[in-house]
Amino acid sequence: MSDPTAIAVTASFLAALVIFSLTAAARAASRKTRTAPPLLTPDAAPAPLAPPALPVGRVPTWLYRPIDLLAIGMIFLLFFLLASAAFMMPPTDEEMVISPNALLVSIGAQFLFAGIAIACVAPRLSPTKWLGLRWRSWPWVFLIAPATVMVMWSLFAGLQAGGYMEWMKGLGVEPVQDTVKLLQTTTDPLVLGLMAFAAVVAAPLCEEVVFRGYLYPVAKRFGGHWVAAICSSLVFSAAHGSLAALFPLFIFGLVLVFLYEKTGSIWAPIAVHFCFNGATVAVQMIVRIYDIPLDTGS
Repeated sequence: MSDPTAIAVTASFLAALVIFSLTAAARAASRKTRTAPPLLTPDAAPAPLAPPALPVGRVPTWLYRPIDLLAIGMIFLLFFLLASAAFMMPPTDEEMVISPNALLVSIGAQFLFAGIAIACVAPRLSPTKWLGLRWRSWPWVFLIAPATVMVMWSLFAGLQAGGYMEWMKGLGVEPVQDTVKLLQTTTDPLVLGLMAFAAVVAAPLCEEVVFRGYLYPVAKRFGGHWVAAICSSLVFSAAHGSLAALFPLFIFGLVLVFLYEKTGSIWAPIAVHFCFNGATVAVQMIVRIYDIPLDTGS
């Protein structure tokens, strides 16, 4: 059976686009209907305007404008093209090899996406206020991060016990993400170091700024918080290009959105993302150092 990863990942991108576009269009049409001036007869009293909707969560949306739709559209397109380019590479059964230069380009792309998001918002609001960087309850991350990682690992264990990985294998899908496989197999210390930096530093910082810090609140402004959470998490999971990880990362994205809304600070999802990726890298390093046989489901 041929690997359906490309189809599933593309479908996830398209589903996010369609769901958000239809919802945003419907909400825009509804707002126009509610704010349209009523047709009055000489004896009719003007109808009172409806009160504004109360904000949901602690992530503000007042600063976003229609121009931000173009920015998140560009980010969406870049992630889609990167995922598509990976699928166009010819398959190989040989040991995965990647050059340090390719890793540097990948890391640079992550910081580029974060820079685009920051450049779009910075003229209107300082990043400190925009991302809630002055979070007074920041010590809570030392409880939130490990607790969330344990919950996610419990979810993964439940999926494993329920035959999720066996199902993926039956579909002809590689159950291990390329990044994890590279951590397991590479013999180049520079590549290993760059991979660890990308996973533990670049990804938590850049992906949280892009997906939770910018893409999610813009989508929330125009599509509502539920649609924004679902669509931003779909794009987040699809951007990793792994069918086996698509559902777990979608749930992870929803959890990160929940934490961002509850705390109002990007530090919370960054800390969880850092702890999650850091624990993954640490496990792979322990396995390599002590030559521990690890059943990955493959």
